[in-house]
Amino acid sequence: METKQCLECGDPVKGRIDKKFCSDYCRNAYNNKVNKDSKNLIRNINNRLRKNHKILVQLNHSGKTKVSRAKLYDKGFDFQLFTSIYKTKTGNTYFYVYDEGYLALENELYLLIKRES
Repeated sequence: METKQCLECGDPVKGRIDKKFCSDYCRNAYNNKVNKDSKNLIRNINNRLRKNHKILVQLNHSGKTKVSRAKLYDKGFDFQLFTSIYKTKTGNTYFYVYDEGYLALENELYLLIKRES
């Protein structure tokens, strides 16, 4: 009978015939290496979304306020990243970062709103 070797460390694997790793540590280490690139992409996007959300929360104390585009940019807001879009019957397009939204107004102004739960 041939003994299988752990895909991570090469030690012999004991147990079920379809087992690939000698321990949970080796299984996790192997999968972390395999998924590193996609996890980094997701982590980076989530961090940028979290930053956008934090900026909107900081600037919108009352639940509804107006701010300039420059103020959002100065704080590092990324207009390319949002979690959802809501179009009203009147044709307005709100962009949301989770529960915090914004609507482009005239003269480089934005209306910030908090979505009611």
